[in-house]
Amino acid sequence: MAARKRATSTTVKTTEPAPEKPKSETPAAEPPIRPAKLATILKFFLIFSIPYFYLIFTHYRIDYEIKRSILISAFVSGIGFLITVKMIPVASKYVLRRNLFGYDINKKGTPDGSIKVPESLGIVVAIVFLAVAILFQYFNLTADSNWLVEYNAALASICFITLLGFVDDVLDVPWRVKLVLPSIAALPLLMAYAGHTTIIIPKPLVPYVGMDILDLGWIYKLYMGLLAVFCTNSINIHAGINGLEVGQTVVIACAILIHNIMQIGVATDLEHKQAHVFSIYLVQPLLATSLALLSFNWYPSSVFVGDTYTYFAGMTMAVVGILGHFSETLLIFFAPQVLNFLLSLPQLAGIIPCPRHRLPKFDPQTGLLTGTNDGTLVNLFLRQFGRRSEKSLCILLLIFQAICCGFCFFLRWLLTGWYK
Repeated sequence: MAARKRATSTTVKTTEPAPEKPKSETPAAEPPIRPAKLATILKFFLIFSIPYFYLIFTHYRIDYEIKRSILISAFVSGIGFLITVKMIPVASKYVLRRNLFGYDINKKGTPDGSIKVPESLGIVVAIVFLAVAILFQYFNLTADSNWLVEYNAALASICFITLLGFVDDVLDVPWRVKLVLPSIAALPLLMAYAGHTTIIIPKPLVPYVGMDILDLGWIYKLYMGLLAVFCTNSINIHAGINGLEVGQTVVIACAILIHNIMQIGVATDLEHKQAHVFSIYLVQPLLATSLALLSFNWYPSSVFVGDTYTYFAGMTMAVVGILGHFSETLLIFFAPQVLNFLLSLPQLAGIIPCPRHRLPKFDPQTGLLTGTNDGTLVNLFLRQFGRRSEKSLCILLLIFQAICCGFCFFLRWLLTGWYK
């Protein structure tokens, strides 16, 4: 979902042939999209990278081999960032030629509201991400690595959901089908998963359950599939303003990376360390390519990310949460998405009428958005905090996302030694 209105096809009427005119040597080209907002992205990167690299190099004593592999992944991801920045303008020309564009509804009535904005540019991010993640295997994962099968299964699921997301962008499939797509894409990961299917019982509940560890068996894999469905669709419906889909992904990805480094720094079990290192291998390229997309999607947006990106980003974070064994923490990182889903549930279930676009109302005279009664976090914030510009609303929602991630770290620290 995004603040866009797709171009409608028009019927071609048969008319008498007009006199032939001399053909121009060069066909009319679409105007170039706005340049990348790299200064904004640099601010995002510095806010995250300073504490991240401090934890890696100073705060924790991390093994040399682990540190080396993380830095190699970061370097390859940096190359992926540069490639994505270069490829998005090129891909924009091709999708515009195929009439894959929309109009920004939140700018209707202004000159920006009549500009053709290329859609589905998440496909570029996903392709570069997959290329970077596959290339990284050459530097770090050997043929006899225990993680190689699950790593490639994770990439297969991500590739599968990218394909299905692009199909959704082109065919505009109904919501009932959208709910099924992530469960299909998660099949490669579920079939290749060879990890444990046990959960640690919280210490306060041990006297009532009678055991410390409970094996869930197939129920655990069912939970994995449902987590993939939730993460994928929750980002897709928490959208509608420039920069929100990619921005929330960037904030959560930063939180996941910091969480992984903290767990590697304090863990003594090698398998536990490797699970979190594995997560870093996938999240660093996700963060790098998403930052490149955000440079074009930040207000005022030059491109729309499409369902391709929201599906891809949701599946990637679900995969790292499952294989990194921190799905509980991941769900707390997704607290705004959980809240948005609960607010949306009456409309998604058909109890309350659900419009095609559950977006706020835009006033072209003032340039401000007004919240509607639709059940979304975007409209809730506008009703609670008053009318705002699209950019300030996005920043407010991303700050709320960061606060929820920070609360998750505080909650983990508070419950350490008591809960588990």
